[in-house]
Amino acid sequence: MSAELKEPVYLEEKLKDIQDSGRLDFRSGSLPTWCPGCGYYSMTEGVTNSLNELGLKNENVVCVSGIGCASRFPFFVDVYGFHTLHGRTLPVATGIKTANDDLTVVVVGGDGDGFAIGGGHIPHAAKRNVDITYLLFDNGIYGLTKGQTSPTSSQGFKTSTTPYENREQPLKPLMMVLSYGASWVGQAYAGHQHHLADMIKQAIAHRGFSYLHILSPCVTFDKTNMTYQNMSMAVRPLPEDHDTSSQMAAMREATKTDAPGLGVLFREDRPTLGDNLDAIARSAGADIKPGTAQAAE
Repeated sequence: MSAELKEPVYLEEKLKDIQDSGRLDFRSGSLPTWCPGCGYYSMTEGVTNSLNELGLKNENVVCVSGIGCASRFPFFVDVYGFHTLHGRTLPVATGIKTANDDLTVVVVGGDGDGFAIGGGHIPHAAKRNVDITYLLFDNGIYGLTKGQTSPTSSQGFKTSTTPYENREQPLKPLMMVLSYGASWVGQAYAGHQHHLADMIKQAIAHRGFSYLHILSPCVTFDKTNMTYQNMSMAVRPLPEDHDTSSQMAAMREATKTDAPGLGVLFREDRPTLGDNLDAIARSAGADIKPGTAQAAE
């Protein structure tokens, strides 16, 4: 045999390594209940690992969810959680961050929650540059309510609500968010777990409105369209020379929906909503030091 023999892996040692790493510190006692094979498991691991690696404290993190498969997310992470109404994650998250700027606020939601009933809130969170992270899990279908067409479903896709194929053009979330003025925009794929975890970490670390579009196949209700097999052949890394400071370059990549580019499409540093509110308060005579959320007594 030409191949070198590898060291054996013992389960007990592996479990101890995981426990010692702190990766489980942000996992709650409740086990996820998504369908076997769902990409949400990769996202849960990516979020908890990122919070640990960023050195955040459990009590300083808030996870906000709406309605859909992603709505269960706060139950599986050991941080403060807020399970909101359908499509209302961003207004609630904005209120939380505005009330306490020291909190790290992570919003989770699906393509239906975010771009159907909740679509009117995204432009305002983006243009205001609210310092929150929005993880959008896009499976191109309504999974929790048993497989209806969603705002991002592909043309020709057969579902329970489009038995004669979907005739409508799907929304293009990345182009929408870029045009709204989000200060950090990226794309990841649930089938590439390590890259997904790194992208989640970058999104949370960004100061401003960060939007991460996560492609995640629905293994239960989509057997033909957005499957792991199809997506693994379609996704690609963004070009090495991609200019993340150029909104136009990001837009060009966002149009390539048949070959989704993975990585950071766009990022810029600019004042957040909290910064602007503090500036307004100082203009009105309040004694607030730059970079703080509290008025001096």
